[in-house]
Amino acid sequence: MSTGLLRFVTAGSVDDGKSTLIGRLLLDSKGLFADQLSAVEAASRRRGFTEIDLSLLTDGLVAEREQGITIDVAYRYFATPARKFIIGDCPGHEQYTRNMVTAASTADVAVLLVDARHGLREQTRRHAYLARWLGVPRVVLAVNKMDLVGGERARFEAIRDEFEQFAQPLGFSQVRAIPLSALRGDMVVERGELLAWYDGPTLMQHLELVPARHDDAAGDRHEQALRFPVQRVTRVALGNAQPGAALSADGFRGYQGTVAAGRVSLGAEVIALPSGGRARVVEILAADRTLDEAGADRAITLRLDRELDISRGDVLASPEAPPRLASAIDADLCWFDAEPLDLARGYLVKCGTGTVRARFERIDWQVDVRTLERGAGNGTLAMNDVARVRLRTQRPLAIDAYRDNRVTGAFIVIDETSHRTVAAGTIADGADAALEAA
Repeated sequence: MSTGLLRFVTAGSVDDGKSTLIGRLLLDSKGLFADQLSAVEAASRRRGFTEIDLSLLTDGLVAEREQGITIDVAYRYFATPARKFIIGDCPGHEQYTRNMVTAASTADVAVLLVDARHGLREQTRRHAYLARWLGVPRVVLAVNKMDLVGGERARFEAIRDEFEQFAQPLGFSQVRAIPLSALRGDMVVERGELLAWYDGPTLMQHLELVPARHDDAAGDRHEQALRFPVQRVTRVALGNAQPGAALSADGFRGYQGTVAAGRVSLGAEVIALPSGGRARVVEILAADRTLDEAGADRAITLRLDRELDISRGDVLASPEAPPRLASAIDADLCWFDAEPLDLARGYLVKCGTGTVRARFERIDWQVDVRTLERGAGNGTLAMNDVARVRLRTQRPLAIDAYRDNRVTGAFIVIDETSHRTVAAGTIADGADAALEAA
């Protein structure tokens, strides 16, 4: 049993009821302030509804409320006596798949909604694939709108069986199917009366007990090898860090960033990549005080016992287990942009805090999200295509496999001209060592 913070994402196809489900969770778990509820009730009346439109609790953009769809990722925070939650409500439209990738990249659980009348759709399958690709270990299949099929048990079980067969090759550590009606509230927080034949947990009961990713021993980033991507090199001590402050008289030189994995302590030796220089940590600064040690997710400034060739985008790491230094990278990629991938042109790749120019050398294979089968690439990628690619960066990057580190193992691809984010990728295991940069 876990009572720590749980991050979960809701996803699925258009009109499966994601926003309504989150509204129901917030309402029935008493996660709303009185003024929030009053505002949504007033908005519902303006739209001609006699009852509260729960979807308005998450559809915050004007365009979303006008169209009745979710465009951006809407985040909501609430708590029960058992634990705290962060919810990410993802768009269902294919053109906003990039938003789903953003939300799922930090989620502990994916709640995939399915309309009981329609069953699994291609976008549902795509979201399931992307969730597992991004390392989400557990999924809930929420078969919604059971009231519109008369609460029929056979319909629920048919959808559950179909999804479990599809998801089996993906390797989720847990798949839990729950029938519910977000509109009525059955099996969301309260059990209701519609689904008396179902003897499993409600959605809320399941979410209160499911382990978060950081509860898994293998996922404890504090126990991993040190990864510290350098965000900024500063010549001003934190106590003097005011706009326009002069350089410190003692020649202070600090490296600012957030610990991505592992721990760093006073006296520890670190290696700077890509330069390969080594030094020892003589000071760890956080806000207005010094530390003896700092762990994952801590924003700090490090001072070393000697000057090294370090700039933004470099990585300080444990010399005993450093990341790979490579310019030829095998990666799994999801293409976001309406303009297809062009193998003949260059792009920018941002990994951690570093940005480098790169070209795609080839597409090894593409994934059919409906069947999970791999097929030969056709030389380009269109919006929402998922593929294994080989890219070559202009200078080496310090990288890890994504399953080992989510910061040094992931990247985004940026169009140099428009500055649009056109794709996201994860470093694959076992890249060809012969092509690594020296």
